[in-house]
Amino acid sequence: MSLSGKVVAVTGASRGIGRDMAVALAAAGANVVVAARSESQPDPRLPGTIYSVAREVEEQGAKALALRVDVTKDEDLEMLVSKTLETFGRMDGFIYNPSVLIPGNTRTVQPRHLDLLYRLNIRAPIMAARAVLDAIKNSGGGHIIMISSRAGVFPGPGPYSAEQQARGKAGGAFYGMTKAALERYSQALAMEVQSDNIGVNVLSPQGRIKTPGNIYAGNSKDNPDLDFEEALAMGKAAIWILEQPPQSFTGNILFDEEMVEKYGL
Repeated sequence: MSLSGKVVAVTGASRGIGRDMAVALAAAGANVVVAARSESQPDPRLPGTIYSVAREVEEQGAKALALRVDVTKDEDLEMLVSKTLETFGRMDGFIYNPSVLIPGNTRTVQPRHLDLLYRLNIRAPIMAARAVLDAIKNSGGGHIIMISSRAGVFPGPGPYSAEQQARGKAGGAFYGMTKAALERYSQALAMEVQSDNIGVNVLSPQGRIKTPGNIYAGNSKDNPDLDFEEALAMGKAAIWILEQPPQSFTGNILFDEEMVEKYGL
């Protein structure tokens, strides 16, 4: 199924993996809704806005709609859908990309950080899916792609090595926990909406990608490292997923580089 003329909304699309997927989709012929919070660039370590990415989409010959969207706000998700339908008359795909990794371990984590983790990594993708389902169904069907992480793959039973114990004490388990929850929910959603001709799949980077968000914490504000990596494999994998028949390709937990190799992308 060609993406030419299709409409795909990408959240967290002002930079990093979201931006890279948005531009790749445009190059494949899709019109793209560029959704994120960033309307300006106050920090040099975080280059990119919804408007700069929309221009990049249009440079690929596609149409773009830039929308300021906070995915933790239900009214913003509803606005995303209504503006997409108002502009393009359809929605064929939706990619949920934003997430947050919080600092700390069980002894040190701050409750406010746990609340943010829940709102952005668990509640928001559920409410986003709820918001877009009817629009995608009424457009004849399509795909939802949830972006996850290898952090969702847990190490299994112990005893654990010194390196594993050090990682556990450094934190990160909370992020992995939410990604595991996202993957479980995505497969449940896939079962729920298969009869609506909607496929739901999970896509993760095989390894670390040096994006603005990934290196932000260790990046100098006064002398920032702007030599970022482009998530090329994520873009190729997302395009391939969106091109598949939704009812027959659904409920998969996928990794970008494995897909590139397997399908010759």
